[in-house]
Amino acid sequence: MGLFDKLKEGLSKTRGSIAQKVNDVFSTASAIDDDFYDELLEALITADLGAYTSEYIIDELRDRVAAKRLKTADRVKEELRDVIRYILTRRDCKMKLETTPSVILVIGVNGVGKTTNIGKLAAHYKAKGKKVLLAAADTFRAAAIDQLDIWAKRSGCEIIKHQENSDPASVIFDACSAAKARGYDILICDTAGRLHNKKNLMDELAKINRVIERELPDASKEVLLVLDATTGQNALSQAKLFSEVADITGIILTKLDGTAKGGVIVPIMREQSLPVKFIGVGEGIDDLEEFVPYEFCRALFEEQDDNA
Repeated sequence: MGLFDKLKEGLSKTRGSIAQKVNDVFSTASAIDDDFYDELLEALITADLGAYTSEYIIDELRDRVAAKRLKTADRVKEELRDVIRYILTRRDCKMKLETTPSVILVIGVNGVGKTTNIGKLAAHYKAKGKKVLLAAADTFRAAAIDQLDIWAKRSGCEIIKHQENSDPASVIFDACSAAKARGYDILICDTAGRLHNKKNLMDELAKINRVIERELPDASKEVLLVLDATTGQNALSQAKLFSEVADITGIILTKLDGTAKGGVIVPIMREQSLPVKFIGVGEGIDDLEEFVPYEFCRALFEEQDDNA
């Protein structure tokens, strides 16, 4: 199955949710007036685009409709899709892994599938012919270390791990040393998912970053936040909180195939200015896909416009 077909299938619930709510407004509208825009605003909010982003979309749509003097519902609907496309395609979503080794630091609360997605990331890059090393720096949960060990075996990658409750920075130090000495292309680091004490997490991530910068000063580095799409607006709240404790370079948005709340990708990219770099569209090891905004938009609106 190609990327577009996989996206189209994986986004069916989200596409259905957004399309149904938007189509209901357009099908009952007697005129493109204030009442129409109010109903459309409510539809976008309930489709998990969030209040602020939905208001931005409506304001932008009003301006475009007025400037182009659009009168028909079909033309206004096309313009609505273009506004959403603009939000999703204006950021560079490509991974920047330009050095050997490069480092990917993965963060996120426990329960979002962080460790699982690290395993999928490892498999993704291994399939591209990269030599990948994993670092089990979430040392506060023995289960996290064991789980990452299982994923390392599944993806055919090596792993650096210490005992439970070890210093996470010492794991990263050993992993950086191994990455340099053994010629790895990519080092992927797991981290603790605690957010109840932001200062502790901030201090821990700062210490990890100092080790990476000291041991691999010239390495490209991506800091990816894992978010669960099924949590809807809670995913946006997590993005805001983690942005306060880490210099996030991108998002991994998981479980898009199992939810109608995938519209949250729009406010994440607009309100947090964070590019989505990977999306999860299935449970298989190969179901983590690099986010391609244009293809995503095509798949999102395919039901309404085969030529979108």
